[in-house]
Amino acid sequence: MKTWLISSFRRAAWAPFTVFVFYAVAAKIFNVYIRFPWLDMPTHFAGGIAMAYLYLIVIRHAQMLTGAIPLVIQGLLSVGLTAVTAILWEFLEYLSDIAFGTMMNLGVADTLSDLFFGLSGACLLVVALSFFIYGETGIRSDREN
Repeated sequence: MKTWLISSFRRAAWAPFTVFVFYAVAAKIFNVYIRFPWLDMPTHFAGGIAMAYLYLIVIRHAQMLTGAIPLVIQGLLSVGLTAVTAILWEFLEYLSDIAFGTMMNLGVADTLSDLFFGLSGACLLVVALSFFIYGETGIRSDREN
């Protein structure tokens, strides 16, 4: 069981890690989000893509244990797990504001915007990969046969 998780993280953890490092450097060193508040939206969008990618790889590698998982279920699980991750992230921002006096959560509109853009990124990745795998016809391509 440990092998599939380790191989998944070796293959895909770079994606959310890269977005997080970008966020940390931009926010803490360059104060980018104070100077350019609109940058928060593409950052959450990229974070949604990165998390969905990580979850897709984890789910794909989990098939060694579970057997075949239909692609539709893989996509739905990936988006659902990304949603749970985004919600937990927003809770952590809120708790950080209460416990440490940070100003990470700027209110309901900010939270909903963060969730919207994160989930939009996750959905875009899953839909784009669906078109790549199945093509416009919905019929599985030769690459997957």
